[in-house]
Amino acid sequence: MEITSIAIDLAKHVFELCGADSSGKVRLRRQLRRSQLLPFMRNHPVCEVGMEACAGAHYWARQFMAMGHRVKLLSPALVAPYRKGNKTDRNDADAILEAVSRPSMRFVMVKSVAQQDLLALHRVRAQLVKSRTALCNQLRGLLRERGVALRMGVAALKRSLPAALADESSELSGEMRELLSEMSQWLRTLEQRIASCEARITPKFKHDERCVRLAEVPGVGPLTATALVAAVGNAQRFKNGRELSAYLGLGPRQHSSGGKTVLLGNTKLSAHAADPRGALRTSTVQA
Repeated sequence: MEITSIAIDLAKHVFELCGADSSGKVRLRRQLRRSQLLPFMRNHPVCEVGMEACAGAHYWARQFMAMGHRVKLLSPALVAPYRKGNKTDRNDADAILEAVSRPSMRFVMVKSVAQQDLLALHRVRAQLVKSRTALCNQLRGLLRERGVALRMGVAALKRSLPAALADESSELSGEMRELLSEMSQWLRTLEQRIASCEARITPKFKHDERCVRLAEVPGVGPLTATALVAAVGNAQRFKNGRELSAYLGLGPRQHSSGGKTVLLGNTKLSAHAADPRGALRTSTVQA
């Protein structure tokens, strides 16, 4: 009997495969090493391939699609209810095979290399901004321990720090002044790296007509526009604006039962959605 669908439980080195025929009966169970997976799929007749949208999923999806296979990526959160028994590689593969066959299942769009490159830039920038915030907070905390209180904000800290270090009337010792000067240099280095990331994002914004159109919306700049385009990709796959809002996590959570509707706070942004500052969430779960 011809195998029409294969579920692959992705891993670093050992991959669990589960295949079924058109009637849904399991016809294939195999464990493959990383070096064996591509040759196996290359020699296998074209079929539907289901995988969880986890680390490396988009890479494998692009490889299989180049071979002619039809790839469907699923959110791990939507696969978990179909797992029977304990969490094992085999049970995970069975759950993926079951979930991918559901007619109402929602799938994750495969991202291109260009999309992932742009998302990587945003994630690196977000990490640098986080490091800068932590360094500024530590600087203010160390200065406050010596009776020097500086205003909040990076700009205010940069303006006030030289004067604070030069003030001979404070309790700052020579060793502490030297340490704070080193931290100030670290801050300048972080800002240079953040500016470098933004300089690499700006040309991508200017050369993408979709980003330029998004920037016409009040409050949307190059960072948010490029992050949104990279995260969403082809927005035509959404039926309406409400679906896109739900994908981005802008809709309220519900806890409704017995005919009573209870709306809670907005759901968290999904894996590939941009926050208002242009940073990206790093989770791979997608609604």
